[in-house]
Amino acid sequence: MQGARIERVIARRPDLRYPLGDDFAARLDGRTVTAITRRAKYLLMALSSGDTLVMHLGMSGWFRVLPPTARLKAAHALTTHDHVVFEMSSGATVVFNDPRRFGFMKLVPAGGTEPGIAALGPEPLDRAFTADVLARALQGRGTSLKAALLDQRVVAGLGNIYVSEALHRARLSPRRRASTLADRRGAPRPSAHALVDGIKASLRDAIANRHRADGDDRFLVYDHEGRRCPRRGCPGVIKRIIQGARATYFCPVCQR
Repeated sequence: MQGARIERVIARRPDLRYPLGDDFAARLDGRTVTAITRRAKYLLMALSSGDTLVMHLGMSGWFRVLPPTARLKAAHALTTHDHVVFEMSSGATVVFNDPRRFGFMKLVPAGGTEPGIAALGPEPLDRAFTADVLARALQGRGTSLKAALLDQRVVAGLGNIYVSEALHRARLSPRRRASTLADRRGAPRPSAHALVDGIKASLRDAIANRHRADGDDRFLVYDHEGRRCPRRGCPGVIKRIIQGARATYFCPVCQR
């Protein structure tokens, strides 16, 4: 889509998680996609009009690209949950599908901001995300470490699966009080360094598709309730608990 012109947008329903707006298609038709970037779990499509299309996949959203030869057949190829269709000047047709409709698309005018993005914390794979930054964000927080890491203001883009994975790598209990990773002055304790390393390693493995390579589940703890802890020499068994209505998986022996 980047560098191509949007020849036509077909909104097959008036809303996703939020209403698309009566002028949604009109503000996109004929515009060129000048850049596509990412912030946390948001996709940002910059348009030649100055507007930005902010997109979020939610829990079940995904895009597929139909080749140029399929355009004439595209209408017949669409399914019930294909909600937004982009016909591009390149000949490709890009389809957004979202069965649960937790995803959304919002057009933000030039100079405007999406509130959810403005409040985000640092990107976890940026060099700027360090143990010092994490410790300052957690200083004085009485909540659990699991809950704090899911707060997008602390670190952007971490989801439920990779919080569990990162905490296991760092040998930290999800029940641990978040403030314990910083000392009284807000300086990082060794546990903060271990957690930053664990977060970065978990996400790099995910990007490299090492967690579900060849269809095999290679997570360390996520969804492994009742299995032996994968850490060498640890006799623990993976436990599942509920925190904030979300499932957490951890080893009660080596994660303290």
